[in-house]
Amino acid sequence: MSPKKKLFEQFARVAKSLASPNRLELLETLAQGEKSVDALAQATGMSVANTSHHLQILRDSGLAESRKEGLQVIYRLSDDQIPTLMGCISRIAEKHLAEVERIVREHFDPRDSLTPVGRNELMARVKEGGTMVIDVRPAVEYQAGHIPGAINIPVDELPQHLEALPHGQEIVAYCRGPYCMLAFEAVATLREAGYQARRLEDGFPEWKADSRPVDSGTPDSQK
Repeated sequence: MSPKKKLFEQFARVAKSLASPNRLELLETLAQGEKSVDALAQATGMSVANTSHHLQILRDSGLAESRKEGLQVIYRLSDDQIPTLMGCISRIAEKHLAEVERIVREHFDPRDSLTPVGRNELMARVKEGGTMVIDVRPAVEYQAGHIPGAINIPVDELPQHLEALPHGQEIVAYCRGPYCMLAFEAVATLREAGYQARRLEDGFPEWKADSRPVDSGTPDSQK
């Protein structure tokens, strides 16, 4: 076998590991920060045994790494560019597979008629200070990494915080990725309450993969 064919054989190992909706969901979840097998099972709705099986495949293909922490096995992405790889797959599928286009048209497009905010635009707005950015993911994901200046308001807690939000500036919400419904729900809640709101075009993993600045932990103002 030629060296090139040997390389293609190894590349195919990586591609094969992506050929599972369960493993794609695990990668999306890991893109928010490292998690234990138990936490990943809970987040994805799979059994612990099934989750562990899929994680081993991801680890064997080089897409995930693991470490022991007491009795727990903790997993993380092996590379921050993995969300970029997943983004390429989803964009090609959306462009060329009629079923993907139909799902997006029926379930995502009706929820938001306004153009999402791009990463460059959001970064400029953050520097100018004229836009409020909210991270609507769970607190543990926000603490693992978030866009600088973003305030964490999990989407299920947003109604209780509406009165404290400013009416005089646009609010940009973001979550786990372009198909994460949390940002759609947050924007709908904000608009119904009379706020000017849009969502980020994708999510935190794509922001990080694009080598944008990232903060972690909880700001003093939120402690």
